[in-house]
Amino acid sequence: MKFIETKEAPAAIGPYSQAVEANGFIYTSGQIALMPDGSMEAGDVAHQTHQVMKNLFYVLEAANTHFNDVIKTTIYLTDMNDFEVVNDIYAHYFGIHKPARSTIAVKTLPKNALVEIECIAVAGANYSY
Repeated sequence: MKFIETKEAPAAIGPYSQAVEANGFIYTSGQIALMPDGSMEAGDVAHQTHQVMKNLFYVLEAANTHFNDVIKTTIYLTDMNDFEVVNDIYAHYFGIHKPARSTIAVKTLPKNALVEIECIAVAGANYSY
């Protein structure tokens, strides 16, 4: 097991790792719209989703993977009315790659975030289209 850490994404706010590599897979922790300095992106769900995707990008990069290597994501939303906005931004970052995905409505998220996303990727795959 290898623990992944990068200063390009926010440090964990609890007793967990940004990501873990195990058995050929990368498991990221859920990312909310924290900036690398630990401050929260105060914008709307669109701004928060962009920050979440940037955080995931840098965590995956630290693990030598990319969005094209992701096989499964889970999105947590505090308001399902935000689904379309989040979906459009998510699609922008993943392009033609379409990993399996679940989207779950939750009552609240840490730091009152509006969106949280986690993913599972194949380690070292470097798939390209």
